[in-house]
Amino acid sequence: MSLVEIFYDPQAGQVLIDGVDIRRMKLGWIRGKIGLVSQEPVLFSTTIRENIAYGMENLTLEDIKAATELANAAKFIDNFPSGIDTMVGEHGIQLSGGQKQRTAIARAIVKNPKILLLDEATSALDMESERVVQEALNRLVKGSSSIGHSDRHSFSASPRIPDTTEFSPAPNIEDDKTHKVMTNGPKKAPIARLFYLNKPEVFVLALGSITAAMHGVILPLFGTLISTAIKAFYEPPQKLPKDSRFWASMFVALGAYSFVPNPVEYFLFGLAGGKLVERIRSLMFQSVMSQDINWFDKPEHSSGLIGARLSTYALIVKQLVGDNLALNVQTLSTIVSGRTIAMVANWKMTLIITFVLPFVGLQAYAQMLFLKGVNKNAKLKYEEASQVATDAVGGIRTVASFCAEKNVMKTYEMKCKSPIRQGIREGVVGGLGFGFSLAVFYFAYALCFYVGAKFVQQGKATFPEIFKVFFVLVLGAEGISRSSAIGADSNKINDAATSVFEILDCKSKMDYSSEEGVTIASVRGDIDFQNTVALVGESGSGKSTVIALLERFYDPDSGSIFLDDIDLQTFKGRLPKKRSLLLLKQPIAHEFISAFPDGYNTIVGERGIQLSGGQKQRVAIARAIIKNPKVLLLDEATSALDVESERVVQEALDNVVVGRTTVVVAHLLSTIRGADAIAVLKNGTVVEKGSHGELC
Repeated sequence: MSLVEIFYDPQAGQVLIDGVDIRRMKLGWIRGKIGLVSQEPVLFSTTIRENIAYGMENLTLEDIKAATELANAAKFIDNFPSGIDTMVGEHGIQLSGGQKQRTAIARAIVKNPKILLLDEATSALDMESERVVQEALNRLVKGSSSIGHSDRHSFSASPRIPDTTEFSPAPNIEDDKTHKVMTNGPKKAPIARLFYLNKPEVFVLALGSITAAMHGVILPLFGTLISTAIKAFYEPPQKLPKDSRFWASMFVALGAYSFVPNPVEYFLFGLAGGKLVERIRSLMFQSVMSQDINWFDKPEHSSGLIGARLSTYALIVKQLVGDNLALNVQTLSTIVSGRTIAMVANWKMTLIITFVLPFVGLQAYAQMLFLKGVNKNAKLKYEEASQVATDAVGGIRTVASFCAEKNVMKTYEMKCKSPIRQGIREGVVGGLGFGFSLAVFYFAYALCFYVGAKFVQQGKATFPEIFKVFFVLVLGAEGISRSSAIGADSNKINDAATSVFEILDCKSKMDYSSEEGVTIASVRGDIDFQNTVALVGESGSGKSTVIALLERFYDPDSGSIFLDDIDLQTFKGRLPKKRSLLLLKQPIAHEFISAFPDGYNTIVGERGIQLSGGQKQRVAIARAIIKNPKVLLLDEATSALDVESERVVQEALDNVVVGRTTVVVAHLLSTIRGADAIAVLKNGTVVEKGSHGELC
């Protein structure tokens, strides 16, 4: 399949289409003629409508609905409150396996390809859905060349499921993966909390602040020296060499002094900031890993957005205890030392000049208010753009198969346009603010000369005093002007800190690390110890939801789930995960592992992409066997296997379930012949129950 789609080139030989080597064909054109339905379909974090129309233009709603009818997907789509505009979640997590596969089939149907590739396209469907979809595919391939790969050798009609409700209903179970989620609104990020995270480095920050203060007095000292040294040029010529050597040595001494605090300051604040970044990322990741499963179902908690927060926001917050803190201490030191020197020289003139400088602070504050919210909106858009990129890279085969590269780039660029416009606005406002600051300083200089001339004329000041005040204030103002940019940065830091604390403050009801709750010495199961119960039903009937509730991925909206007569919600967070094991249908194995050049050291790739569906499933089964759990949950554990592999694995599973409480989810009654009890689900309700012989 991958060779036909030109995901890879053959190392030897050729792949021909109509007698032409596909490597000679225009890549975009030939992929546009090929439709692909893979065993593990990739859906993107958008609506069902947009997933079906992925890579296609000018599709009407009627075209999409016709494709959903042919793929037997219209019924479950119509049951959603938002219908075809329902968000599927990251990797289609809001849909069951069968629903995802039918959506992918509808996507292939609407493309109307000349060549159709079916890689076990119906492996996750129940028999009735498989029959309907297979008929649609048969009609589709009449005008197409098709390559199909299936692990099953025959199809048969599913046994009739009577529409009865005489058995107890499951508590408010709706469609697979449909659930209730918690909401946690963002909170204001107090600056004190950020500094508290740097508490272990308080000594480092104290030393850094001292060196920053030493750095801050350099410009006022330079102003004092240059204003005093100017007098040497008015001395008699015979004294000039001696005075020039003295003042030159003073400037050399100032240079030597400045060499000490600068590197030490940057090292100490860099060390404290690096520790803060490490601590924030560690705490954020720990908080993310302790969240409920339904927390990850929210669009704002997708992997792309979480990854952006982990990588970017900690670095932005670092500025608070890095560049900004150092700059603030420098500025304060410059103001205090400069004003002190100027006040000693001539306090009247210093007070007059100082009256003008607060306008610089006012413009910085006004700039911060004007830009408030701009950075937050840009942050959200960049997060969305990051998610688009994450989806595209994670599903690159699907993107390439549907020739959707241009559409992905267009979507990505649209997400980035708004931050660009906001960045232009921020640049204009920042430029105006900085220009205003410079204007205020030059007005202050003009005032200094005007008032100084009046004071000299009236005998209230001397020429050296005026020069000392002027140079100290001018050079000190240069240092202060650098801090005017903090106003805009403070918005970025606050927005980033808010996002950080939103994650850190999010408390999970099912925290695995919690020590609260009860434990029991020996888990025996309450289904009837050492028995196997099977759940069957059409796709979307609620089978995987039952497994999710047993694993306590979610809590039921009403009712309770008991393990050995104890409510599952009262256990310690770790217990059910340790005592039970879930085999997902998305993933013994010694024979094919040994065939790899690196054997058991073979790298499987992201999400096991280097393995086939059946190989991944057998690896997952081996992982379950070695864990030796007390409660075993099998969610379509053999759906991706061929007949021979399924026979071998089923024999292994039959041995594994001995002495354990086992819950099995399956589409086919033939795969659960050995179950002690079989429950048939429909629309989240048990409609029939009995043994294999009683139900057939």
